[in-house]
Amino acid sequence: MNVRSIRALEEMTARHPALTACRADIDRACGLLVETFRSGGTLLICGNGGSAADADHIAGELAKSFLLRRPPDAAFAAGVREGLPGPDPACLLELTEALPAISLAAHGALITAVANDLGGELIFAQQVMAYGRPGDVLLGLTTSGSSTNVVRAFQTARLRGLRSICLTGRRAPGWLAELADIR
Repeated sequence: MNVRSIRALEEMTARHPALTACRADIDRACGLLVETFRSGGTLLICGNGGSAADADHIAGELAKSFLLRRPPDAAFAAGVREGLPGPDPACLLELTEALPAISLAAHGALITAVANDLGGELIFAQQVMAYGRPGDVLLGLTTSGSSTNVVRAFQTARLRGLRSICLTGRRAPGWLAELADIR
């Protein structure tokens, strides 16, 4: 991790001292995500209820600039300047390089189709089958640590060669404690 990231983590644990106990896991998770993005991997995120909203939020912040703007690379910018068919493409220079993150809670048509045809416990697992590749990471958010549809996604991730991170409630080891690489 770079100096800026380390400083941000130090500030976060200073503001939230309860996180000090899991600081080593936070460092490992950050390192895994940096490695994944640098190697071209994708982050898949799942959770239920409020955790589904958190999954959407995390994916949105990563797929767009968060604190630092990441301008398009030089080849993209040169292509825009050379011109493209259609209206003036200059606005494309406002796009930012993205960190590939997908919220598995955001695909309503797919979720309801899987729930109808296969059962609700497989709504995230089917998406891990569809989108997950070795080198990708699954992030599961569940207060209980044992939400069946999140557990099924972690089982599938393990079988498909994905690494995994789970965020659970303080007293909720559940099945994910055994399935997740980082917890």
